Amino acid sequence: MSFADTLKQLPKVSHLAGLTLMDADGGEVASIENKPGQAGSVVVYNHLAQLYGAISPDAAAKGLELYAEHADDARANPGKHPNIDRLIGLIERNETLRVKQVFAV
Repeated sequence: MSFADTLKQLPKVSHLAGLTLMDADGGEVASIENKPGQAGSVVVYNHLAQLYGAISPDAAAKGLELYAEHADDARANPGKHPNIDRLIGLIERNETLRVKQVFAV
């Protein structure tokens, strides 16, 4: 299934302005805004956080499946897809990130 088809099946995130990703110490690692170019990542990361409670290595592996053809492109072109690169790094380093939802006002 393509990434676009997958996104249609995942929970909507129109209520979110974005997500904040935090390390084990609570430090902010990254933020993903719900805007063109990043909205799909908000959908994927939010879904993973709902399923797994955080973005663990197992959640990251599932995320790579959800990103479908974009995950292959990210592996072939490191740096082109930072939100996918982050998932690959979590698996490689066996790390987990917590996710905080930032609600739209």
